Amino acid sequence: MNTVAEHIADFLKEYKPFDNLTFQELSDIATNIRVINLEKHAVLFQNNDPLHENFYVVASGVINLTTIADAEETIINKCHEGDIFGLRPFFAKNNYMMTAKAREESIVYAIPIAVFRPFVANNSDVLNFLLESFAVNSRHTKDSMSSNGKLVSDSDYIDQQTEMQYIQSLNYNNSPLTTKADSIIKDVAILMTDSMLDNIIICGEKNHPIGIVTNADLSSKIATGRFPITETIDKIMSSPVVTVLENVSLAEAQLLMLKHNVTHLCVTKDGTSKSVVKGIISEHDLIVAQASNPGVLIKEIKRSQLPKDLKQIRDRLSDLIQNSIQKNIPISHVSNIASEINLAIIKRAVELSILDLGSPPARFAWLSIGSQGRKEQLLLTDQDSILIFEDVTPEKYREVKDYFLRLAKRTTSILEKVGYDYCPNGHMGSNMLWCKSLSDWTKQYNSWMNTPGENSNDLSSIFFDYEIVFGEPKIEEAIENVIFKNAVNNTLFFDFLGNDALKRNSPLSFFKKFIVEEDGPNKDKFDIKTRALMPLIDGARLLILNANIKGIQNTYLRFKQLAITDSKNAEIYLSCAEAFLTLSKFRTVEGLKNDDSGQYINLREMSKTDKEKLKNALSPMKDLEELIKSKFQLTQFS
Repeated sequence: MNTVAEHIADFLKEYKPFDNLTFQELSDIATNIRVINLEKHAVLFQNNDPLHENFYVVASGVINLTTIADAEETIINKCHEGDIFGLRPFFAKNNYMMTAKAREESIVYAIPIAVFRPFVANNSDVLNFLLESFAVNSRHTKDSMSSNGKLVSDSDYIDQQTEMQYIQSLNYNNSPLTTKADSIIKDVAILMTDSMLDNIIICGEKNHPIGIVTNADLSSKIATGRFPITETIDKIMSSPVVTVLENVSLAEAQLLMLKHNVTHLCVTKDGTSKSVVKGIISEHDLIVAQASNPGVLIKEIKRSQLPKDLKQIRDRLSDLIQNSIQKNIPISHVSNIASEINLAIIKRAVELSILDLGSPPARFAWLSIGSQGRKEQLLLTDQDSILIFEDVTPEKYREVKDYFLRLAKRTTSILEKVGYDYCPNGHMGSNMLWCKSLSDWTKQYNSWMNTPGENSNDLSSIFFDYEIVFGEPKIEEAIENVIFKNAVNNTLFFDFLGNDALKRNSPLSFFKKFIVEEDGPNKDKFDIKTRALMPLIDGARLLILNANIKGIQNTYLRFKQLAITDSKNAEIYLSCAEAFLTLSKFRTVEGLKNDDSGQYINLREMSKTDKEKLKNALSPMKDLEELIKSKFQLTQFS
């Protein structure tokens, strides 16, 4: 064996699935491998190219796997040293469905499939790894796979589809009926009948959706005589319409329909009502729910009567998350599903408390804050919340506040029994400091934001990450308006937040070694929450508030939106978004393994590959730090 082949075999044996082969087998493979040098931005293959006779392993550098939708290139995955890609020739006969491009100067090994195929057929561990990698690196899991030989059996493929069905994108009507708000009901009904469709989307300017009309609306509002058939369609439409991105998964669609009590979802270009209509998803498009499907969990939550019922559901959610992680389902999908179920459990806890105490004496809003407010809580960590009730007359204030304190204490007690620990810092609606009227909350935010160095000792940045769980949406909107009004040209506040975002200890030493805990129960472990995740969370919050972008609380989505609004720094934001997902997955895996918060990672138990992936995920943090320093005057609180 020549020296080059020996070097390649030594390299491959460190990585999956090659670690399942003997060195002699690796040596036989290595002698047939071709070494390819790629300059920065060089394309190895692109979407719709004929399939190659090789698959690839990254020897050094980074390879981006991308797809193009609506003229926008989206990164599906980044392949680092030791990662394999380009597996489509193993399992499919059609052309490549994505592009492989060098992010930087890179070296890849081209492994002939004809040479490697016998080792796959004789080693189930290698086959399983390739199947898993192909599923992760391809959105097109319904593509026909090769079934000849021993590579993939029909039953294997069906089982894989069944296990992953709840994150698969839905097929839906991408040529929906649309009409204008001033169309006559009779004409619209004729159009729906002729088209044999039970729904039509009402569009405003620029083909943006403003409402929807279904056969149910025609039955309940026209057939009953409530409205004449000569009226305009906007009189009977349901508005606003619930909108989603075109790649929404089955589970997410089910959850949204249940959450908003609707039977149709409108697909738009960017997932909001401010963009062009792309299609319509109906209940008919959804697969019948399975017992483990998230939609079923939501239904069971709504029927729950006792804390123990909710606890059983939350335990099943943990199993669902763990199974999803093991199947390498994208963490963003898992997080979306888990957050909706978490919020549904909290909402039910509030409802059960109201059933015990009686109707509230005033309108109110229960807001989850922190990780729950950002929809990032995958593990059973502590609960964080605030309660805001509408302003009442002075003589009623004490009585009203007493009711809501009792309500909050009962709710937090239920959640504690479910498994959500009490917040050690007391950041809960059951604390009289965080249960008060809208006016009092307005004063609180005014104080925090306008005098951050004087009267803000109790300021925690998690109060700026919130999601309404139960109650009056206008109360949440009022708080949002207070925050963004105070944020305008508020250099003092952003100075405070900027310093807060940069105060975390560095995750790596000067020599690029992980900085671990020096003593205590977590000695020699890496604090992934404090040193890695929190700087990204704090940075995203700071930048999104400064950019005056409302309605986005999730860290990943904040970075994605910042990449759109600040194209100059888009690469930094996208790198941070991807890093956040990677780090979140590492923390979740650690937490599930040890049945804890996953805050401390035991590096000794990690493989060389995982350590490199963890280290790569930390690389954007320095760029983010420099960006914050350049954008804000970080002097007064430094």
